[in-house]
Amino acid sequence: MSMNMNILADVLSSTLAFAVPLLLVALGGMFSERGGIVNIALEGIMIIGALFACHFLSMANAAGWGEQNPQLTMLAAVLIAGVTGLIFSLLLAFASINLKADQTIGGTALNTLAPAFAIVLTWAIQGQGQTTVNIPKWIRIGSISPESGFIHRFIFKSMYLTTPIAIVLLIVSIILLYRTRFGMRLMACGEHPQAADSVGVNVYKMRYAGVMISGFLGGIGGLAFTVAAGSGFLSSVGGYGFLALAVMIFGNWNPVRITFAALFFALFKVIGSYASNIPFLPSFSGVKASQYLYQMLPYIVTMVVLVFTSKKSRAPKAEGIPYDKGSR
Repeated sequence: MSMNMNILADVLSSTLAFAVPLLLVALGGMFSERGGIVNIALEGIMIIGALFACHFLSMANAAGWGEQNPQLTMLAAVLIAGVTGLIFSLLLAFASINLKADQTIGGTALNTLAPAFAIVLTWAIQGQGQTTVNIPKWIRIGSISPESGFIHRFIFKSMYLTTPIAIVLLIVSIILLYRTRFGMRLMACGEHPQAADSVGVNVYKMRYAGVMISGFLGGIGGLAFTVAAGSGFLSSVGGYGFLALAVMIFGNWNPVRITFAALFFALFKVIGSYASNIPFLPSFSGVKASQYLYQMLPYIVTMVVLVFTSKKSRAPKAEGIPYDKGSR
């Protein structure tokens, strides 16, 4: 297989891998905002989910039993990421729903707390200054060789258990949101909570449920980003939580549109990483620190896209507005 075909397969495979965390986290933000709670804390939730899941994988690798059952261990790590993300999201839910605090400020505070907590916990486990949690290689599904065909390389170059799980969660999200009583009630709480309350819907419980689902998906998204990046957990997810918010807005709070938006933004993320290996892209060899130009690409594209699409986006009418049952 030619070098160009190898590069194309790698780009497509990495695009899928980096689209998975964007998809999961954006879906999480969608559930929260459909219920009426703006979840700015997605970045922090990703960090917390990845923190505990990666420490679990590291300990499983050190104990030796992780390599004997790699995908079962990875499944346990996914569940740990989801549950810890869910627990962390309860802080936002309590502040926003019970205390009626400003949701943007609350989310920002959690985004500030998460990386600091991750560093402190990692130092406590690994020793001061040891900020990187290494991820074992056996978590990847399948293997490739230089002679691998295009399809094999595309599927297995960056295939982790988080990819099929994300596909399943996407299908479940579509059914849950549009085909169940829970989904209808959740969307009603984000559009007109007073009307929902008047027919017996507990707005507070529904908003808690939306934030908890958001935390669960966001935690798994944090692990998915870390394994896709492949450099270990560094107490950061590189602003991917905020990029997921842009994906959610670009996708107009719709699971199918969010899927295409995640693939679109992930493609530019990967192009930024593979730019030096793509022959038809300008090299900017005469520009100082030119290697960072393409790394800026996904964020520049994000701003440009939002400028042209934000006016057409229709957010839930009651998002960000604390609900007071006595104000009806």
